[in-house]
Amino acid sequence: MTSPVDGTAVRQVLLTARPLDPAAVLEAVADASAGGNVVFVGTVRDVTAGLATVRLEYEAHEPLARAVLARLCGEAAARFGLVAIAAAHRLGPVEPGEAGVVVAASSPHRREAFAATEWLMEQIKREVPIWKREHRPTGEREWVHGEEAAGGRQQ
Repeated sequence: MTSPVDGTAVRQVLLTARPLDPAAVLEAVADASAGGNVVFVGTVRDVTAGLATVRLEYEAHEPLARAVLARLCGEAAARFGLVAIAAAHRLGPVEPGEAGVVVAASSPHRREAFAATEWLMEQIKREVPIWKREHRPTGEREWVHGEEAAGGRQQ
């Protein structure tokens, strides 16, 4: 469900079981006053920490996840002086090569847009109540969250 936040730079907050469209997320932040437009697409890897991954499965406490994601987008907009920001996260099963998360930011200059997308991704991993289950070819499954994912390494 898309939740635009009226009257702010937060243009889209989306949690969905459908495939993500990075171009649509970037389009959500498009603005004639922005000289820097950045989109980050986090895709599912087929190998994590040396182990094969068949797919990831994302689960969330949706109302809380949406609220936290909207708050973080607002914080990013204020902190980096953004024109607009948007974030979308998949729920349910996601195959290797598919996007699991997309964040986009626009600002008068590129530096702030790059910094905002990186900062927002770090905060999403730390604070948003979204968990992922890694499915292995052996049938093994493991739930991980935030910095626990891939042995604590950044993704």
